[in-house]
Amino acid sequence: MLRLVVRRLLQLIPTLLGLSVLLFIWLNRLPGGPAAAMLGERATAADKARIEAALGLDQPVWIQYGRFLKRLSELNLGVSTQTGQPVWDEFTRAFPATVELGISAMIIAIAVGVPLGYFAARRRGSWLDVTAVSGSLVGICIPVFFLAFLLKAVFAVQLGWFPSFGRQTTGIDATEVTGFYVLDGILTGEFDAAWDAAMHLVLPALALSSIPLAIITRMTRASVLEVLGEDYVRTAESKGLSRQVVRGRHVLRNALLPVVTAIGLLTGGLLSGAVLTESVFAFGGIGSFIKTAIDERDYPVLVGFIMFIAAAYVVINLLVDLAYSLIDPRVRVH
Repeated sequence: MLRLVVRRLLQLIPTLLGLSVLLFIWLNRLPGGPAAAMLGERATAADKARIEAALGLDQPVWIQYGRFLKRLSELNLGVSTQTGQPVWDEFTRAFPATVELGISAMIIAIAVGVPLGYFAARRRGSWLDVTAVSGSLVGICIPVFFLAFLLKAVFAVQLGWFPSFGRQTTGIDATEVTGFYVLDGILTGEFDAAWDAAMHLVLPALALSSIPLAIITRMTRASVLEVLGEDYVRTAESKGLSRQVVRGRHVLRNALLPVVTAIGLLTGGLLSGAVLTESVFAFGGIGSFIKTAIDERDYPVLVGFIMFIAAAYVVINLLVDLAYSLIDPRVRVH
């Protein structure tokens, strides 16, 4: 297992290096150059020259890239033009909210999607199957921002069952330890704060989980139907194995392989696609921060965001490989 982890990590280094090259080229191909993009259209030539000298943009390209790579390796992503604070500090402040929201949405999608897809396949043609297929199609078609507005209008504004914005009620006595409010409340024994944070998570997590839930349901159903037709399943049934053993060891375990891959890709997509959901609920995560950065052309923040998402995909892909090796031992052999 350790050899597999090391091999995967070494294989991911060229990916991050390639992304750093693309980012460097993008920054240097901005209209008017990075200095003009940061200063705005009304910047004078003297201002541009001063910024270029300060950023080292008057040096040869290979020296610029070396410095750029060195800053990335030191997690020095520059200073945000919005707040004047280091980008890394802004990200460490905002990313726990996005990760907490993404994990909550993925838990909902997996906890509902896998069983629903499995039972829909086992009862093919039944009302459950028809409902699951139709519901998953609707979930894929409905835009996330529309669903977020709908959930907020009905369950927060009209019914008042859930909070309509933020991560926690203003003024609540809560101790911040990790930045993950639900976990912080559990660790500190402030269960009222943990419950309050969980209630704030429900609506945005439901909205964000709609598309992954639909995809996981359809993929699980299709994968289970395919496995049910395999010879080894019929052989296991003919040998008199119990229904629980056939379903768990032979059907569900083999059907989960493509689903695990989809879950990994969807999880990375949730982190990068939470912008609209966080904006609707004023959640205060990376999504809201990035939306403002795009509007203000805050390029240091955008570079940091792209590298953050790339690193997240790297970690998630590693976890997917590990999950594969646990589900299918043949992966560890190869």
